[in-house]
Amino acid sequence: MSLRDWRPLGFAPPAAMAGRYARLERLAPEHAEALHAANRADPEMWRFLGYGPFATLAAYRDWVAGASVAEDPVFYAIRGAGDWAGVASWLRLDRANGVIEIGHIALSAGLQRTPAATEAIHLMIDHAIGAGFRRVEWKCNAANAASRRAAARFGFSYEGTFRQHMVVKGENRDTAWFSILDRDWPALRQAHRAWLAPETFDAEGRQTRSLSAATAPLLAR
Repeated sequence: MSLRDWRPLGFAPPAAMAGRYARLERLAPEHAEALHAANRADPEMWRFLGYGPFATLAAYRDWVAGASVAEDPVFYAIRGAGDWAGVASWLRLDRANGVIEIGHIALSAGLQRTPAATEAIHLMIDHAIGAGFRRVEWKCNAANAASRRAAARFGFSYEGTFRQHMVVKGENRDTAWFSILDRDWPALRQAHRAWLAPETFDAEGRQTRSLSAATAPLLAR
């Protein structure tokens, strides 16, 4: 495949992204209190991250102070129906080759398994590919079954596992690699948008059909 017309991207991460259920804003110190309040009830959410849990608001504020000014990773605070309740980032922004990763995903228990959580990741994929990235990556600890399921649910293709890739919190990490390519995204985007439509959910907000059922046939192609 010839890429003789390819040019490095002049990508500038947006200040905010919003959809029907979720709003993302560049992480800032003013998000810290709400995020810490949402996160402290679920210390297990930090198990596979290289930092946390944060026992005090002061400790979390210190982390946010550094993360909010980083240029790579680019952190976003996520809000659903309530207050700010999660964080995710773009990282390894390779503008020269058109590659970007989504990671550092830390969603509170109240945000997990909600339309807002799904839409937040959808918006990050959609914005990246819309900006010209050719490849969006998802990497996780190979032992993190929930993250692996999430990657498949969104339509990321599994590419293999890097054994003994990292040492995290004093333990070995094998890293599972996944990706969505720009040519994969139109069909996946349509499946995402159909699932995010209001008619997918009943009066109590429960899904009536799964996103996995829509994306699995696309991964099998």
